[in-house]
Amino acid sequence: MAGRGKTLGSGASKKATSRSSKAGLQFPVGRIARFLKAGKYAERVGAGAPVYLAAVLEYLAAEVLELAGNAARDNKKTRIVPRHIQLAVRNDEELSKLLGDVTIANGGVMPNIHNLLLPQENRRRLEGSWR
Repeated sequence: MAGRGKTLGSGASKKATSRSSKAGLQFPVGRIARFLKAGKYAERVGAGAPVYLAAVLEYLAAEVLELAGNAARDNKKTRIVPRHIQLAVRNDEELSKLLGDVTIANGGVMPNIHNLLLPQENRRRLEGSWR
């Protein structure tokens, strides 16, 4: 039968490989494809769209995790908590812009003391530092 693909021989079965492993990703391409189809974002979903979206989501997650891990290490902690994620996101200019309207539960606020509330000698020292 010409044109029917390769035959695997007698009784040989090919091991199934996921689309995530084919793309070299950790995020589930099949699940993202299912969500895109079920969400009715479009009538049809191309084959490359869920792979690309999974890659983008994986990159963003890795970026946030790396910065949050650095924030946890700076605070001498070994476990990342929401506070570390908040500090990581708000200290990064691009992530802060991307997640500007997002509230991180139990994230707290960014530490900031207005210049006028500082003691007089500290105020002079801080004002001289930015000139």
